[in-house]
Amino acid sequence: MELIFKLTDISNAAQWLLDQTNGSKCIAFHGEMGAGKTTFISALCTLLGVQSGQSSPTFPIINDYVTSNGETVYHIDLYRLKSETEAMAAGVEDCLYSGNYCFVEWPEKAQGIFPP
Repeated sequence: MELIFKLTDISNAAQWLLDQTNGSKCIAFHGEMGAGKTTFISALCTLLGVQSGQSSPTFPIINDYVTSNGETVYHIDLYRLKSETEAMAAGVEDCLYSGNYCFVEWPEKAQGIFPP
């Protein structure tokens, strides 16, 4: 299903996505460079109560944020990785199975380590 939202509706689109997850907290984002994945993930983080410090984790691979409720949200960017082994060495698998929200850009770089 393809839905189209305007950038001014990004908060509504982010809320819609959260409402569709049925409790799943690991969400993979596919899209070309510059498609708006990081911008959308920032809107999700804001809805979850992350108050500051949101940025693209391209170089650190994993950014962790704390919500106003003290919960952790992981923003993971696998763009620079070459294999699942590199992802596991970076701690990605630990985040994916932590029970916390994980928003992952470029998931195709390590698709075999994702939960169902």
